[in-house]
Amino acid sequence: MTVSSRRSASTVAVDPGQSYPLGATVYPTGVNFSLYSKYATGVELLLFDDPEAAQPQRTVRLDPHLNRTSFYWHVFIPGLRSGQVYAYRVFGPYAPDRGLCFNPNKVLLDPYARAVVGWQHYSREAAIKPSNNCAQALRGVVVDPTDYDWEGDRHPRTPYARTVIYELHVGGFTKHPNSGVAPEKRGTYAGLIEKIPYLQSLGITAVELLPVHQFDRQDAPLGRENYWGYSTMAFFAPHAAYSSRHDPLGPVDEFRDLVKALHKAGIEVILDVVFNHTAEGNEDGPTLSFKGLANSTYYLLDEEAGYRNYTGCGNTVKANNSIVRALILDCLRYWVSEMHVDGFRFDLASVLSRDADGNPLSDPPLLWAIDSDPVLAGTKLIAEAWDAAGLYQVGTFIGDRFGTWNGPFRDDVRRFWRGDQGCSYALSQRLLGSPDIYSKDQWYAGRTINFVTCHDGFTLHDLVSYSHKHNWANGEQNRDGTNDNYSWNYGHEGETTDPTVLSLRERQQRNLLATLFLAQGTPMLTMGDEVKRSQQGNNNAYCQDNEISWFDWSLCDRHADFLAFSRRLIELSQSLVMFQQNELLQNEPHPRRPYAIWHGVKLKQPDWALWSHSLAVSLCHPREQEWLYLAFNAYWEDLRFQLPRPPRGRVWYRLLDTSLPNLEACHLPDDAKPCLRRDYTVPARSLLLLMARA
Repeated sequence: MTVSSRRSASTVAVDPGQSYPLGATVYPTGVNFSLYSKYATGVELLLFDDPEAAQPQRTVRLDPHLNRTSFYWHVFIPGLRSGQVYAYRVFGPYAPDRGLCFNPNKVLLDPYARAVVGWQHYSREAAIKPSNNCAQALRGVVVDPTDYDWEGDRHPRTPYARTVIYELHVGGFTKHPNSGVAPEKRGTYAGLIEKIPYLQSLGITAVELLPVHQFDRQDAPLGRENYWGYSTMAFFAPHAAYSSRHDPLGPVDEFRDLVKALHKAGIEVILDVVFNHTAEGNEDGPTLSFKGLANSTYYLLDEEAGYRNYTGCGNTVKANNSIVRALILDCLRYWVSEMHVDGFRFDLASVLSRDADGNPLSDPPLLWAIDSDPVLAGTKLIAEAWDAAGLYQVGTFIGDRFGTWNGPFRDDVRRFWRGDQGCSYALSQRLLGSPDIYSKDQWYAGRTINFVTCHDGFTLHDLVSYSHKHNWANGEQNRDGTNDNYSWNYGHEGETTDPTVLSLRERQQRNLLATLFLAQGTPMLTMGDEVKRSQQGNNNAYCQDNEISWFDWSLCDRHADFLAFSRRLIELSQSLVMFQQNELLQNEPHPRRPYAIWHGVKLKQPDWALWSHSLAVSLCHPREQEWLYLAFNAYWEDLRFQLPRPPRGRVWYRLLDTSLPNLEACHLPDDAKPCLRRDYTVPARSLLLLMARA
């Protein structure tokens, strides 16, 4: 084994190193490198003095006899330290029909790289062409995770029952010129730190960040950029473009600064992680890392060694292979133990239950390993429990700890308020935490992550402003994005000045938000819904890194009254124990446990008929002495609801009436007004919440 230099012909001896741990590990006297590649015949470690250098300053040729243990290639190089830039060339057979895609012309990223550099000259196209791409390839950076002062940082460990999730995009949150953030910090981790007071004022307890693992911004239609980030290149590295710092270690430290600052504000950090596919795509995609190291190990291949595509993104990670499973677990542990994040939302998580042939496993090893891992024991685990090939596991997703995005909640709440038939019973189940979906032995408040909107689909404003998607800006002739939006424009497609239409749209937005925060389970609010952010009808803005997707901070002033309503609604829901408890509600009165009694416009006569557009429910928490009454009227005419008699010595107080203007609609218990009636006329398309108080 030798080190060759472009500046001299001399060679120096280096230590054989060790196979564990994988990646680049810093020791007091140097750095150990270890890489998995089962069928490789040779490996070169490339060392760069400059992140943007066209060629490496040193090349370490690993000896297959001295630097290989089993299928791991390793070397220890004295004198190196944190900040060293490196990459690999890997030699071996090129036989795609047998799943082997070795190409020494391609410079490869270490799958365990903690930071990625080389963006100034990076070319995805160069990684596709057969020629040498060294000058245009990305490189990893050696990182010492212990070289950071966490200042006693601790995980907030907020229980699910008291959690309010805010799904946001790190770049889009502060990238708008009117964000008030300095130009050099817009769209960065540092920029987000400046907006933490806004999150606190809204009542947020956890941010769910769209992908911050290093992704390929060039993985998008011609002339556009990948904005959402579901195109991972390096699972251990924070996305460099979200850092205001340009030194090799800057993104790592700036991300840790963000986590530390959010924790000081009592806000947890949940990462949206994409382990179901990578940026390398199918056989027409680039060779960036995994494909050139061990293609058949990392990806699900069919009988002809073609890429199985259960993700809609060209390839599918072979998650239950032992090597890949170890990588994913190592990655999750790293982000928790060294980067201090508090949880993960697993994109297309059902893919992670498939075996080597693509068949769903009843006991997938990876998912059970994540569920039971002691390092991850205190984290929030949230699954998007479906994939792009028809596998749907909401309510049946494995594990004792996984919560799931409740897709039926989104759809049923939208359909009910739109006025669809046959939705009243479905809404009753969503309000109770979906006991028809989750079995009683599995149910707890965090099991269902309730949402009405998310990054994928219409915003809240667009949900009530567009009956059809308008994705022309994506360059795919409006073919992309779902057609099943359950939306309605209420008389005019898109923006309008008609006061009648605008008033009804605003009321429906209040209804949708109120239903979200008054249901059992963990609510998730999407960035900007609290100020009516619009994407101009685009329901798939994955490649729109512009004002279509960014948070427009002028909306905070333009829609200050709706923002005030949103804040008060969240504060109200967090002030009532009924909406912060883990127990499954009983269906009949109980002396100690919380329960629900269903009504229609008449007491104890719920109307589950196909044509019904209304329902009501009494909610009681005996231990906490909370008595509540909720009435929902999605009908286009006013309905008079009989009110149950409040407990002795108490009267009804009106906490919420969405038919009223934003600043009058919602009140906390201490400033609510009494409602001395035996019935209440709930106006068309509105929601009522009463509380019995002494």
